Amino acid sequence: MRKIQNPYFTMPDGTLKHINPLTGTEVWTVTDRAHRPLYNRKLKPPKPLVKIEKENYCDFCELEYFRTPPEKARLIFTSDGHYQKIERTNPDLIEASHALFRRVANLFEIVSIDYWAKNHGFQLSPSQLQWKQNYLGNSRGLEHVIHIVETKLKLSGKTIEEISKFSQEEKLKVSDAFFGGAHELVIAGRHFKEGAQWDNDLFSSGEMTSEDHYHYMRFTIDSMLDIYSNNRYVRYITIFQNWLQPAGASFDHLHKQLVGIDEWGTSMQSEMNIVRESPNIYNESIINFSSYHNLIFAENDHAIALSEIGHRFPTLAIYSKSKKPRPEEHSEEELRSFSDLVHACHAAMGSQIPCNEEWYYTPRDAVDVMPWHVLIKWRTINPAGFEGGTKIYINPISPVMLRDQVVPKLYELRNQGKIRNIRIAMECELKPNPLLYGQK
Repeated sequence: MRKIQNPYFTMPDGTLKHINPLTGTEVWTVTDRAHRPLYNRKLKPPKPLVKIEKENYCDFCELEYFRTPPEKARLIFTSDGHYQKIERTNPDLIEASHALFRRVANLFEIVSIDYWAKNHGFQLSPSQLQWKQNYLGNSRGLEHVIHIVETKLKLSGKTIEEISKFSQEEKLKVSDAFFGGAHELVIAGRHFKEGAQWDNDLFSSGEMTSEDHYHYMRFTIDSMLDIYSNNRYVRYITIFQNWLQPAGASFDHLHKQLVGIDEWGTSMQSEMNIVRESPNIYNESIINFSSYHNLIFAENDHAIALSEIGHRFPTLAIYSKSKKPRPEEHSEEELRSFSDLVHACHAAMGSQIPCNEEWYYTPRDAVDVMPWHVLIKWRTINPAGFEGGTKIYINPISPVMLRDQVVPKLYELRNQGKIRNIRIAMECELKPNPLLYGQK
């Protein structure tokens, strides 16, 4: 591991230089550029929102359930006040309930089902094959699948004439990706927040209740487990959330993505090599270091949040304190606490800042372990020529500035009862080595 002598220091002119201890990414916060506008996109004046009973603003909305592939699962809130998961939703019942969250295949997979079939010999599992047969055995289900396949072919550049030459058998073969693919979406039930009056009153992670956010994370973890159980060739599942188009979202409708891959990726491999050399690095170089520099801004019994150094974009980091290094191994109490901090960070930033939420955790076939952590990266700047040529990234918001933007909002939200289970700023205990990952 490359030894970083001084990863966080301020030059006489006020320029802050900081280097991420895990990736080696070098970032400068230049004083004059710190006063540039926060948003890197042109914000149009909001327009009054036309209120409708059921949303139909994009393909992910409630009235457009049949514009996405068949549902692998949905989460509903029952009339007696409970959360209930419905798996492999019957096409005749898709419109019978309002989904808090839905899980569907991504129409355009990053790692396609053909990749798994041709490189690994993957086939639909018996349960997936049975589901496909049941779904296609329903006349409405068959019509739905054929329509989505034809939509995919059209969007892929096929002409109407070319599509007409596909037999039904060929179209149904394309639909294998809907029932057994390893790239999935977890879609929130709302497009706009409740009571929205303007077309920028979007429903973001921070607009949820803390309880709904916990179930959003739980539902995502269940989706991850299902991918693993049906595709034995998946070594790692990357989980992320692109919020707003500047952050890579196709729709300004809240959703997470899960993508199964057959390797860790060079970044994860490099990080695990560092962990092998320095098993306690997340405590020593991230948490303890951030504590010494007053960058930790929130905490509870099972998680800790900080403004992390050495990122191309302003980055909020939430680390699990659990001994368990993977999301699915967390107890309900640990997961709720972790979710509460992630939710609080989203609530504090609001719904107008483009961001990426990225999950990091120990791969299933890893010997060395890292703590589960989530990075929320504010996509408020565009790296350009200077960064490309030097690999030095200009981030106009320093970790301290980011902390100071978030903390007052956290106090305000807590006073309003919108976030829960959180100690803020000076209330944090800041015990050394609080992350227990890998301990027995």
